[in-house]
Amino acid sequence: MKTWRLIASLAVALVGASVVTSAAAAEHKAKAHQPKQAQPSAQQALRGFQHDLVSLLALRAEASPLLAAAEMARALSDDSLAAKFPALLDRASKAPGSGPYVSWEQLVNCDATTQTCPTEEALDRLLQQAPDNAAGWLLKLGRDRQEMHGDAARADLAKAAAATTYDDYVGASKGALASAIAILPPPASTYDAARGGSPAGVVYLLVSSIAETLPRPVLPVVADYCEKKAASDASVKADCLKLGKVLEWGSSPLSRSLGLHLRQTLASDPNEQEEAKRAWNSLVWQVQNFAVLSAKAQTDPALAQYLLGLVHTGGTEMSLIYSALHNQNIPLDAPSGWAPESESKS
Repeated sequence: MKTWRLIASLAVALVGASVVTSAAAAEHKAKAHQPKQAQPSAQQALRGFQHDLVSLLALRAEASPLLAAAEMARALSDDSLAAKFPALLDRASKAPGSGPYVSWEQLVNCDATTQTCPTEEALDRLLQQAPDNAAGWLLKLGRDRQEMHGDAARADLAKAAAATTYDDYVGASKGALASAIAILPPPASTYDAARGGSPAGVVYLLVSSIAETLPRPVLPVVADYCEKKAASDASVKADCLKLGKVLEWGSSPLSRSLGLHLRQTLASDPNEQEEAKRAWNSLVWQVQNFAVLSAKAQTDPALAQYLLGLVHTGGTEMSLIYSALHNQNIPLDAPSGWAPESESKS
């Protein structure tokens, strides 16, 4: 039986895009041309650019730019900006255009040191706004398991399995960020044009790195629950398999990974198990190739502009990956015999 390490290894691959783009930014910082001693480094210029963006966006009255300002403030390791996060987020929740994607971000407006995340108030609001989204019920399942509420956790699983969609709102948040950052052109000091840097590359880097700080359900908790309970409870097994189908068509690579994992571990048909394994291999292939494209975008202005255009659509992470690979003529299916590195060594 496959273990949860498969999904964990996908998580490592998934953050590859942000890792490689961050590495590109670090290299840019180290090699940035500075003809005058007083000229700030590219990293300092980038931080100054973000500070300016937060200040300008805070003047807006609509939910989307206020949410973007809150996310940028929280992502920066700056106490003065981080302190603005709760107020900006509260304003976004009450502004025109607010919705579940704002409530989702409110889940992390909490004190992690006291184990109050996600906040009960924010989670209840999200479930009221989007009762047909499995992501919210999986968050609640995790909380109920932590608090040893067994019956409630079982009910959460049933509601997640009955949902018609899974959306962690990363796509909507990325779209909000991309639109918000577009109000100011990145200063020339934030990129090295001689090395292929571009304004689009800077914006795409910011959107990708900030998106890594957005909240997500702790999906290993769900996998653990299904694997432990399904063996002795046929109804749990049925709901976990039903949930798996929802997750396979979910918004993120991690949700799809969990859906395939559930099918591979719980399906009684060996053919289904094998099909799920092949699909999982292709998913890792897709994520790894998309990470390469994200890194390339830092020195390829045309590619950066194209990827940024996809982000502006507000589509899901999966739709972004599929569109980008198709545009670059990269097949969605892994080559025959290809396997993730972790699998080939096991």
